[in-house]
Amino acid sequence: MTAVQQASDPSGPSGAPSATGAPAPLGIPAALGTLDIMLPHYGDTALMQDAVRSVLAQTDPDWRLTVVDDGTEPGVPEWFAALGDPRVRYQRNARNLGITGNFRQCVDLVESAHFTMLGSDDLLLPTYVATMRAAVAAVPGAVLYQPGVEVIDEHGRPATTLGDEVKRRLYAPRHTGRRRVLSGEPLAANLLGGNWLYFPSIVWRADAVKEINFREDLSVIQDLALIIELIRRGGRLVVEPATAFRYRRHSGSLSSTEALSGARFGEAVRFFHEVAGDLDRHGWPRAARAARRHLSMRLHALTMVPGALRLRRPDAVRSLLRYALTPAR
Repeated sequence: MTAVQQASDPSGPSGAPSATGAPAPLGIPAALGTLDIMLPHYGDTALMQDAVRSVLAQTDPDWRLTVVDDGTEPGVPEWFAALGDPRVRYQRNARNLGITGNFRQCVDLVESAHFTMLGSDDLLLPTYVATMRAAVAAVPGAVLYQPGVEVIDEHGRPATTLGDEVKRRLYAPRHTGRRRVLSGEPLAANLLGGNWLYFPSIVWRADAVKEINFREDLSVIQDLALIIELIRRGGRLVVEPATAFRYRRHSGSLSSTEALSGARFGEAVRFFHEVAGDLDRHGWPRAARAARRHLSMRLHALTMVPGALRLRRPDAVRSLLRYALTPAR
């Protein structure tokens, strides 16, 4: 297969150690092998089964699926046993670990050099594994690989949301049809201004993630926290132009529920203020400023206000407006 031409970020190669004593850039892992697909599950069984079927439909057979079930729905273990595919592994947690606890459990179970954390309501396009293995082979030293993503609604139909349009138009790198490699403070500042990545679609380098893992004290923004720490340690992000993933948006998601309650934004404020201090000490003032402003999260809070009004949630309206309009510290 001919590798897609890649273009490096103009800021240069993966971040070198700074005068503040930052960690050395992450090295290159072992040769490319089987892609581990980790599926932390809790919730809608039918959507989870569709996600599994999308894995079984891959054109590249070099994958291993591990489903870690954090629920108690009947019939699920039997459904997996009936699949009869040795590449599919299923386990049910003895007790509910919660979303971040289950993410951490999945990371602990990864065996390959690279993995993805598939959402149990999302779908892989049939070319996902082939596309992402090609991207890893082309840029083996990166820690994150983001494919092109199609957003769908609850019914599997293509969807357009204000948030996704803002991501695409204001924050995501311009689509050129070429693979891109991004790194360093410009990337951190960009993502802290507006996180345009789609967490369940990303392929991660396992050794780098296992060293850090997801923060136990975060329940909604834990993916961004992990990504920023990987970048701070010198990790590179590969943006793969080929669309290979279908990301589902629906109103019942944990992030939407916590947004209306204000919990999402309370967690975000705490994280952004903390990481701003860390980045100042790291010698990345531009990224620290972006964290303190967190403009896209403020805009997102404003977009939630009409929904809170329709639901007659004055408490949520006050919380959202307070978060959106409070000056950055």
